[in-house]
Order: sequence, then structure tokens, then C-alpha cells
Amino acid sequence: MTSARQSVGEARSAGRQLRVLYVIPGEPKASDMIFARHESRELMQAGVDGEVFYLRSRISPRQLWKDVVAFRHRVREFRPNLIHAQFGTMTAFFAAFATRTPAVVTYRGTDLNPDPSQTRFRSFLGRTLSRLAAAKAAGIVCVTSQLRSRLWWGRERAVVLPGSVDLDRFLPCERKQARAALGWDADEFVVLFNLGRFPKVKRPDLAAAAVNAAAAEVGPIRLHVMDGSIDQATVPLLMNASDSLIITSVCEGSPTILREALACNLPVVTVDVGDVRERLEGVTESHVVSRDMAELGGKLAEVLRRRQRSNGREAVQRLSVPQFTRDLAKLYRRALVANGKIEEAALLDLSLNTGEHA
Repeated sequence: MTSARQSVGEARSAGRQLRVLYVIPGEPKASDMIFARHESRELMQAGVDGEVFYLRSRISPRQLWKDVVAFRHRVREFRPNLIHAQFGTMTAFFAAFATRTPAVVTYRGTDLNPDPSQTRFRSFLGRTLSRLAAAKAAGIVCVTSQLRSRLWWGRERAVVLPGSVDLDRFLPCERKQARAALGWDADEFVVLFNLGRFPKVKRPDLAAAAVNAAAAEVGPIRLHVMDGSIDQATVPLLMNASDSLIITSVCEGSPTILREALACNLPVVTVDVGDVRERLEGVTESHVVSRDMAELGGKLAEVLRRRQRSNGREAVQRLSVPQFTRDLAKLYRRALVANGKIEEAALLDLSLNTGEHA
């Protein structure tokens, strides 16, 4: 650890770090896009000299113009080697076209898939902006292969990276211990559901109906709903205290909540959405079922009766933060080289600590 810190410190003092400006939609103090904030932080902790720019509005022309002015000012001062947009739609379009600096874009789900939480026109406009940004982007990340297939341009350059999970933070522990810490009853059945900030996408009505169907078989079940205001520090504890996670979303990319549940060995009952089928391949005590209340409830009841933990942690070892950082560093290098930035690409070898050379 000491040598890693020294190498990062020496690179910074010599002015030899790769500089990346991360563009994230939303407000700086908001809790949405938490996965994008974590990813940016992971790269900075690995040695990238990074800053974050928050695109506060994707609708208001007046606010967008203010953001363009502020963004160009930040680019002039920070002089990034790369810009990394952590979402598509206006965020990606903004990052790709506002300056001449090469841009990398990560597409995460509703930026290329239809978004049921928005009007048809706004959803179509967002997807169109995403595709235009891909045509200009120096590097493209899609969290699933399904999203990559939706690109009109740049599909052959796109890399599929589902995202990472912090295996040091999301650790299995005894259910009784976790419940005692939360003040939960030791014997009740608890099903965890992530509502986030987009209820129309997550389908809480279907989750509640499935839990009611399961309760008819096994007795009372408490559905514990995590909304967008939840303290992220408590999430690992909630997962270890619960009996199962249920996912009923209309659309997803690569759900962060699923990777975190797997890291905690929490069983999962889910509809076939995003990349959940791929993530759950070979995972015990977990089920991918149709979007049917009775089938969801039946599998949920089965998991609750057995009350066994899954082997999910084995399945997400390859999605660890160090591995993800190495994979993204390779994409950064290719993007820089493709734009003739050979010296900047070499900075990755000097500054990025991923456990091995990128």
C-alpha cells in the first residue's frame, strides 16, 4: 500500500498524471447517480487526477447555457486529457460536443432504452442525443451487450463493462448480527426492494403483489423499501439482514443493487431485465422468472422457506473494483491513442495503481 501511495504521489508532484473530467447529471449534493459517483471516485483513488462536473439541468436552455459556460471554464483551468460522461442523453451530447477534448461515454440503461418515466418524445430525444454522442465519442462503454446493440454508430468500438462492486464494503455477515444492529425482529421474513427515485421504472406495485402472493404461502412478510434518500452506509447491513432481494423493473442496464446483493450472498428473485440473467448464471438460491405476480411470489416463497444464503459472492469476483479499473484504463488508453494522444496514454502506466499495469 505504501509503494502504491508513493507512486501516485510522485506522479502528481511531477505533473505526470492522467487528468480526467467526469461529467455526471444532477446536483452535487444529491444521492441519485450514486453508482457514477462511486465509479469516478474509484478511478481517482487508483491514481487518476480527476474532477467532477455536475450537469445540473438537461431541459432548461437557460441553465444549459450556464452549464456550457461553466464547463468550458473548468476545462480551460483543469486541462483534462479526457472527459468521461457517466450517462448518455444530454450529458453525453454535452460532454462530446462542448469542447474539443476527447470524450468517453458510459451508457447505463434508459439513455439507450425507452424510458417509461418520461414522455415518448423526451425519451426519443434522449436516445437520439445518446446516439449522436456515440458517433463523436473517442471511447464507448455499455453496461450490457443489449445496450451496445442499440447504438447506431460506434458499436464496433464499444466495450461492455457492467460496472464494479466494492467487495471490501459489501461483505457477508450473520443475519442475526445485522438484524440486531438494525433493531429488526430475528424471525420475521424480510424482502428488500430498491425503489430509488424512479417508481414507474421499478414497478413497486408488482413487487408488493408478489410479496402478498408469497405471504399467502409462508405467512407475514415485510417488504423493506429503499428509496432515493437512503443512507448508502447502511445498504450492506440491510442486505445482510434481509432474506431476499426482489427486482421487478420495467427496464435496467446492469443493476448496481444486484451486484451488491450478490457480494453479500443475498438471494435474489427477479424478472428478466437488463443483464440479470447473465449475472445470476450459476448462482444458487436465486431465480429469474417472468413478469407474473404468481410466479414471482412462488419463487419468493421458496427462497424464504429455505432461508439459505446464495453463493453470489463467487459470481462477482471478476467485477471487483481493481479489475474494473484495469478494464477502464485499457479503454482510456485506446481512446487517447486513437486521437493521437500517445504521451497522454503513457501517463496511465505512471499514475494508475490497479494492482498491475493496465
